[in-house]
Order: sequence, then C-alpha cells, then structure tokens
Amino acid sequence: MDIQNLSASERILLAQQLWDSVHDSANEILVTPEQQAVLDQRLAALALDAHLGDDWKDVKRRITSA
Repeated sequence: MDIQNLSASERILLAQQLWDSVHDSANEILVTPEQQAVLDQRLAALALDAHLGDDWKDVKRRITSA
C-alpha cells in the first residue's frame, strides 16, 4: 500500500484503525521490570507532589499571551 496515494481523510482513518488495533491488544504489551520500576517511581513522586499542575485556564492564558 502506498500511503502517499491515500487522501488525507483515508490516512486519518488508517491511523485510527492502527491505533484501535494497538489499543485492543494493549494488555499483550509486556513491561520490563526496569520499566515497571520507573513507572512505580513516577507514581510515587506524583502522589507526594502537592502541586499537580495548572488549570487549563491558566495554561491557555500563558500560551495565548506569548
């Protein structure tokens, strides 16, 4: 299949189908012990962080005022 010959909407549909196929088999993706350790560390750091981020309103204001 020559993807470049597809229209933009056809490529979007193809990407959507690819994503759906990956999402449907997400439980089959293995995580190494090292990756699990990193994920666990990040979750622990998130749980300790009192500042979980900014409101969308504030982020949008910073982006649009630049």
